[in-house]
Amino acid sequence: MDTVHKIGRRKTAVARIYLSEGKGNITVNKKDFKDYFPTGTLQYKVQQPLMLTENLTSYDVKVNVFGGGVTGQAEAIRLAITRALVSINEEHRAVLKPEGLLTRDPRMVERKKFGQKKARKKFQFSKR
Repeated sequence: MDTVHKIGRRKTAVARIYLSEGKGNITVNKKDFKDYFPTGTLQYKVQQPLMLTENLTSYDVKVNVFGGGVTGQAEAIRLAITRALVSINEEHRAVLKPEGLLTRDPRMVERKKFGQKKARKKFQFSKR
């Protein structure tokens, strides 16, 4: 099996992953993912597609991720891993789709408009 390259995005975070057969090592920006994501919740999010398809020790994952915050980066990695697993074996789709892991979350920060304080908030209105 060759290396599978996929991209996952969430808010402003972009994750490029390279999935290859191995022992289950996950490397994020040349660090172990447990060092990069200190909390258990974020580590779970990264491993979730591998756990659901029971491939936790089958593949090595090398990740380049930038932009956004830690949660956005973890979810971008999760989407990329999910896409890679589905491209390797189409049968994984039946397990991952009901969990909502194949959907790209489209929510982004709304831009600030001119003449306003923020995207929706206005400057205080004074009648007199």
